[in-house]
Amino acid sequence: MSGIVRFETVGLRYGVGGETLSDLSFVLPQGSLHFLTGASGAGKTSLLNLITLAQRPSRGLIRLFGEDVVTASRAELPRFRRRIGVVYQDFRLVPHLSAFDNVALPLRIAGVSGRELAGPVTEMLDWVGLAQRATARPATLSGGEQQRVAIARAVIARPELIVADEPTGNVDAEMAARLIGLFEGLNRLGTTVVVATHDVQLIGRVPGARVLRLNRGRINDPTGAITNPPVQP
Repeated sequence: MSGIVRFETVGLRYGVGGETLSDLSFVLPQGSLHFLTGASGAGKTSLLNLITLAQRPSRGLIRLFGEDVVTASRAELPRFRRRIGVVYQDFRLVPHLSAFDNVALPLRIAGVSGRELAGPVTEMLDWVGLAQRATARPATLSGGEQQRVAIARAVIARPELIVADEPTGNVDAEMAARLIGLFEGLNRLGTTVVVATHDVQLIGRVPGARVLRLNRGRINDPTGAITNPPVQP
């Protein structure tokens, strides 16, 4: 399988201090499912920001979908972002839109008509247990409900790459298992999935998932060895 995400000696520094991320070299194969773990402050969100093009690296090469995105112009970035579904830790729902319209947003941007999107959006809301909350606005939803709307919005357009930052942090264990099942299902259909989580038990429920462990800005396994081998030229 080809690499849908490829990092080569990537470093990230904020301001004049030391590097937050250092010498990251790894490949996420197309169609793979990865969990990203690490202690608080290890750099997980910074790494996700690089993958989703919310941040540029200080050094190194990043390729997404086979293309160099470090040297891409600002005008080119939306073309890549449309192929990525993102679940943010702070949800980032549009406050004046209903749950239905928040989930429908990626389809509307893609030009899908109201008649064509009604079925998929309703089905997705039903799947995450929010069919009865379709008309509710974010302010009237609980944190767990907002999280489920955010996940539904991220996956509704079947992106090639899904990146989720603690997607089960605001839901109960039953719903967490159901949402991870959704990610697994999409992965079986060929979508590449990256899930950042502190929940070790959750990781154990997904046979065959790969794990990237961040430790002080570097990717390591528990013994200190690099989890993914260095990128070959």
